[in-house]
Amino acid sequence: MTTIRPLTRADEAGWRPLWRGYLEFYKAALDKATTTKTFERLVGDPRFFAFVADREGALVGVVHCIIHPATWSIRDYCYLEDLFVQPVERGKGTGRALIEAVYSEARRRSLDRVYWLTHETNAAGRALYGKLASFDGFIQYRRKL
Repeated sequence: MTTIRPLTRADEAGWRPLWRGYLEFYKAALDKATTTKTFERLVGDPRFFAFVADREGALVGVVHCIIHPATWSIRDYCYLEDLFVQPVERGKGTGRALIEAVYSEARRRSLDRVYWLTHETNAAGRALYGKLASFDGFIQYRRKL
């Protein structure tokens, strides 16, 4: 049975392989200092929260969120920045359960919305996301500084 629960400091060893898997999925690489800072933010900064999917003591999925103010609402928004489920666990409802946990936490905190991005080639993710949220047609532009 899989349990969705908040990420804790004690989860760091199990979290790191999930984080690496997420970065590999998006063909990204980060230095060790960034990974360490990311974990510290997730467990120690009130602007962040995270949940893990725990299957009998083994972490099989993770979701990271950032709370931030918005110009279009008096209530804060929740940006679901990272979602990863181990490939062998996909299709079993784990991703959905992690997103639903984010929705519950956002409601508990009286946030105005939850939103996220994914790559256009993430067909499996997009199939799930289309069942849980609406696509507004917005396209992201970015410039690394």
